[in-house]
Amino acid sequence: MSPDRVSIALIQTACQSDVAANRAQACAKIREAAAQGAQIICLQELFATRYFCQTEAYEAFDYAEAIPGPSTTVMQELARELEVVIVASLFEIRARGLYHNTAAVIDADGSYLGKYRKMHIPDDPGFYEKFYFTPGDLGYKVFKTRYATIGVLICWDQWYPEAARLMALAGADILIYPTAIGWESTDSVDEKERQLNAWMISQRGHAVANGLPVISVNRTGFEADPSGATSGITFWGNSFVAGPQGEIIHRFSVDQEETKVVTINLSRSEDVRRIWPFLRDRRIDAYDDILKRFRD
Repeated sequence: MSPDRVSIALIQTACQSDVAANRAQACAKIREAAAQGAQIICLQELFATRYFCQTEAYEAFDYAEAIPGPSTTVMQELARELEVVIVASLFEIRARGLYHNTAAVIDADGSYLGKYRKMHIPDDPGFYEKFYFTPGDLGYKVFKTRYATIGVLICWDQWYPEAARLMALAGADILIYPTAIGWESTDSVDEKERQLNAWMISQRGHAVANGLPVISVNRTGFEADPSGATSGITFWGNSFVAGPQGEIIHRFSVDQEETKVVTINLSRSEDVRRIWPFLRDRRIDAYDDILKRFRD
């Protein structure tokens, strides 16, 4: 394959209560993607568990593991065998009582390249992530893999243009967003449509503003709220690949488990940035106020 082209797999699945079954499913899907020619394989946010953040429950901390640790060891072995890059989102225990929502990046030779810790942590009904996750402190860095330089962000990060821009300025060829997002089941049809459209528009906007491809990989399926306080979450799937002008290259279904390999032409970013030179025309001398919470 041309060095300007990279084949990326998105794996969109539902998750069970059985962690071992979820991990086995992920490994099988990675093998399936590699057999289809994938070079970079992206798993959804917290792929090994159900989305436990619907409630605040101390026992859910038992899901956490060290990174590097057991899951990354398995992923390293797979990456080495299949010669693929793997982006794996996990619940990280950093120290006793200190936890992060973290994506590990494994290169195609099986080496552990490092981790990204989710920076923006939501706290909303059904998404009580601040109870579990400490905001990331590693900053926005890119990972130079065998096939491309990737910037990895996680779910709630996808609403923040600052995060996408900083990854682009660090030299990312592609932005990758492992995600777990869906509808509260009592939302109206119109509200569901507005939420889904906003989610896609925001990330397509990051592609346009930075002139690079964006990968968003979500889970699918319904997960009940164990507390019964809400009607549970229907994860809306719709994992997608957008090109550097925001064009949809591929979009998944709402409710089906899918593994899809999409080939991206990285050289298009050069072409697009020539006609839309946003990086050239940025007024970096006039953005000091962006560091304020609000201009009173």
